Amino acid sequence: MSASEQPGRIMAGEMAEQPAVLRRILEQGAPRIREAAERITAKRPRFVLLTARGTSDNAALYAKYLLEVRLGLPCGLTSMSTTTAYGAKPQLADVLVITVSQSGGSPDLVASTKAAREAGAITLAVTNNADSPLAGVSEHHIDILAGPEKALPATKTYTASLLALYLFVEGLRGGDGSAAEVLPGLAEQILGRQAEVRALAARYRFAERMVITSRGYGYPTAKEAALKLMETSYIPALAYSGADLLHGPLAMVDNISPVIAVVPDGKGGEALQPVLDRLRGRGADLVVVGPRAQVEAASAGFALPTEGVAEEVQPVLEILPLQRLAYEVTIARGQDPDAPRALAKVTETR
Repeated sequence: MSASEQPGRIMAGEMAEQPAVLRRILEQGAPRIREAAERITAKRPRFVLLTARGTSDNAALYAKYLLEVRLGLPCGLTSMSTTTAYGAKPQLADVLVITVSQSGGSPDLVASTKAAREAGAITLAVTNNADSPLAGVSEHHIDILAGPEKALPATKTYTASLLALYLFVEGLRGGDGSAAEVLPGLAEQILGRQAEVRALAARYRFAERMVITSRGYGYPTAKEAALKLMETSYIPALAYSGADLLHGPLAMVDNISPVIAVVPDGKGGEALQPVLDRLRGRGADLVVVGPRAQVEAASAGFALPTEGVAEEVQPVLEILPLQRLAYEVTIARGQDPDAPRALAKVTETR
């Protein structure tokens, strides 16, 4: 088999591009993101609604944490079918509607954003395609500058969306976004540790299910990691907030159940500690992605270089070894992560 035919070749290449994409956003995209933030700030939105599907929905959840924690703006995640299926007409004057989409082509995203603008909302599209229908119906647009993404699992567009949304929120609050400057270099370091992730993947080659948990800024990472594992390796992966895990699902965890905990270095990690204690008490096979001290207290894990890194930008780093984990597990199971069965790059929901 030639190198061009190797399973996972495209996904591997796109994961490797992420440090360069992050640098491009910081160097080329940041000024335009700040301009969009300044224009929207002048309109004084009183509430934010976030609209997305799939991987972009996890990026939108990250933005929800940023907006509520950093700005104190109340946020909600929209249910598009209220507009597209039921024809509801919400009152959206002075509401900022942010629609996140890699392609900007899904009909329900376009229709709900168009309806929101007609209902008086301030609309912002965050996409990887400035010429997309979604960008066309939105009042404002942010291009995440990730370049073409050909593998079906989204990798570089996810981290690009996170960084673009972080810089946008920083622009809304008048911050300089300097906490993100360390990300490209650290991302390069993490992506270079492929052998460590491959060793972790050996634990999960025959897994029948996985549980992934986190809290705070790490929770969107848990959801995105679960999605990547399901769409590439077909292993059922359940993502829970640590708080929700204690409200019932903990009962399914036993000493043969793999649990991945994404532990932020900060308040989210502190809030997760009682959950980690309960998981250890149940004898769970606990793997930690987070600070070295947390990894050393677990069955196994991947230590992140979080010292001096603001908690709100750590999700850009947290997902990198988990993307690679999904890739390596899929390869080990004899499947091709570039082309998961039954999926299309642009999902046209209505």
